Formats: sequence, C-alpha cells, structure tokens
Amino acid sequence: MKSSSYSGFFKLSVEERMKEVAEFCALTPEEQAILKEADSLDMDKADHMIENVIGRFTLPMGVGINFVINGKDYVIPMVTEEPSVVAACSNAAKMARPGGGFTTDYTGSVMISQIQLLDVPAPFYAKGKILENKEKIAEICNAKDPMLVKLGGGVKDVEVRVLDSLVGPMVVVHLLVDTGDAMGANAVNTMAEAVAPFLEELTGGRAELRILSNLADHRIARARAVFKKDAIGGEKVVDKMIAAYAFAAADPYRAATNNKGIMSGIIPVVIATGNDTRAIESGAHAYAARSGQYSPFATWEKNADGDLVGSIEMPMAVGLVGGATKIHPTAKVAVKMLGVKTAGELAQIIAAVGLAQNMAAMRALATEGIQRGHMSLHARNLAATAGATGELLEKIVKQMVSEKNVRLEYAQELVKQYQK
Repeated sequence: MKSSSYSGFFKLSVEERMKEVAEFCALTPEEQAILKEADSLDMDKADHMIENVIGRFTLPMGVGINFVINGKDYVIPMVTEEPSVVAACSNAAKMARPGGGFTTDYTGSVMISQIQLLDVPAPFYAKGKILENKEKIAEICNAKDPMLVKLGGGVKDVEVRVLDSLVGPMVVVHLLVDTGDAMGANAVNTMAEAVAPFLEELTGGRAELRILSNLADHRIARARAVFKKDAIGGEKVVDKMIAAYAFAAADPYRAATNNKGIMSGIIPVVIATGNDTRAIESGAHAYAARSGQYSPFATWEKNADGDLVGSIEMPMAVGLVGGATKIHPTAKVAVKMLGVKTAGELAQIIAAVGLAQNMAAMRALATEGIQRGHMSLHARNLAATAGATGELLEKIVKQMVSEKNVRLEYAQELVKQYQK
C-alpha cells in the first residue's frame, strides 16, 4: 500500500489487511505479532500500570484509510468497540481527497496549572504583586524540571484571576507551561506544589488546590477540509448538511450527540496511542461550553463553488512521552504506524479524524439516515453473538438488513433455522 487510498480494503481478510498496513507503515514481523497477539501486554506490565490487577481487556484495532493530512498519506490506528466508526472515517477521508485532504495546525503544547489561594486580605492588590514576580515564579517552577527547560519547555507565562465563590473571593494563579512532547500532568502539578509557598508569602493567603486544568485552551489542534459537492452527492446534500449543523449550533441537545459522534472518531486514536481519554473528553466538552452555551466542536459552511467546507478546533492534550504510550507495546506500534515525531503532529492527526467522523455522520443524517449504515454493521455483531460464522453470518446479516429486523432474538432464530 503505497498510498492510504484503497478501494475494497474491508473485503480483504485480516491477514491481507495486515500485509498491506505492514508494507505502508514498515512494520517488522515482531511489531505485526504485537498487533495480532491479544496478550502483547503481559501481566507484569499490566500489574504496574494500575492497581489491583486481575487480568486484561482486549478491544479490536482497525485502521482509518484514505487520509491525506497536510499533503501526506496516513493509515491511522483506531481502537474501538463501536461499529461503523472506522468505516465512516475512512469514507469521509476518501471524499476529502479531491479537495486536497485535510489541512491542520497546532497552537503548541502549553498546559495550565492552577494554584488556588484563599483568605487573601486584598485580592486585587495581591494579583499585582504576583504579576510583578513572574520571573521569580518561573524560576522556582523551572528548577523542578531542568530537563524540560533544556528541551525548550517550562513556564512561559503567569496569569492571575480573582474569582467570587461560595467561600468568598479567591485568587487563582495560572502557570502556563510548555510541556513539549509530554501530556505534562505530572510536570505542571509538581511545579504548582513547588511555587505555592512563595505565593503564600507574596499574598498573605493560603494555598489549597494545586492541580492542572484539563481545559487546555492554550493547546488547540485545528483541522479543515473542502468536500467537493460532486464527491458527496451534490449541492442539495451540502445544503442539507449545513441545515443539520445549524440545528446542532442552535440546540445543546443536538450538539451533545453531534459532539459524541466526533469523539467516536477521536477517542479510538487516543486509546490506540496510549493517551488519556478522560483528559481529552473533559477538555473538549468544557471548551465547547466556554461561550455559556454548549456548541459543536466543528463548523460547516458552503463556499462560493457550492462545496462543503468544514473546520474543527479543540483542546488536544496528547503526548508521546511517558504514560501508557511508552509502556504498552501496542501503543508503541500504533505511534510508529503514524510516523509522528512530536505531540503536535499527533494532535493534528486526531483533529482531522474528528472532522472526518463528523462529516460522515452529518452526511448520513442528511441523506439516508444514520441507521442504515450503522444497523448493517450492528447486524454483523448480532449475528456473531448468535453464533453465526463464515457464509452463514453473511446470509443472516443480509436477511436482517433487508427485512429491517436487526435484533439479537431474530439473529438467534435465523441461526436455528439455517442450522436445521
């Protein structure tokens, strides 16, 4: 596979798909074995990753194909239990290719660490004193991680907010820390702990919480793409999709499901690369609500040629250093498959996948309805659950879909009928 554009990839056997992906990503036989082997995460590694380990849990890994991002072809590892996600992303990426694929950018790997100061006698006066001592604050913090500073990271700025709260006024100090290719939670939390006593001296207050914020609004990944109207079904489809977007933009109830669909594409890549799904989820949803109304992550418009144009921006605090990314053998292979060298590259790829997933879902909603494609894939799961395999599975799926009767009980009934 010299290009990520591939027709009929889903028709190949698992072994044939692996062969194609291994060629594209230059995977060694050992790396291929890691992807195939459910026990690639041995019990000893698992026992050191979390507490009270009793076993391991396996999910399927698929690959998003057809992606062109900033002029480069990608095969994207995705770990999920949800049918239709990988197929939908791949299809949307294929439809983006005539328009040049996806263009992305990244604001940089700056995380926020917060120090909460209570019982400050004069909060606004204290704010001024803190800002006057930015250099000293940065010096104290950076001394805790000289290697990060050597690599170009460390505290880049200090912000101060005075908040009213249920317990009275509080002064909140933000350390803006460039964490480089790490997600950075441990680094910024350590810095907050180190500088808290100095902030108490400056303000006469009492430092309580010292913790990062997952609303990483200084760490934004963006992606955009042009979907040619002829590639997606014509200008009528474009108009229907924009109307669907307008619904999500006006209504938080619709926006919640819209954004869930976007995360259905994003989280599989986050899992595959060993990153923190909770950090990504919380940051994204908080960012979507920053205006006071919960809104879609992505925006859809029509350009002068009548084509659909989409853009997405959201916090993307992912890393390549530390955590499961460096421990889990499958995550290490996934990172190699992507060929990324920086956290910024990974963040941009993930944003492109989110935009692709949203486009696929919006198009399905605006044309055939979301159920047709989704239920076809769901029928395969039900048929397999009912015990069908091989040709029998395909027959049962075809019958359930054609009869629009996609239920486990019916799949079980059909298995019994065919086996007789």
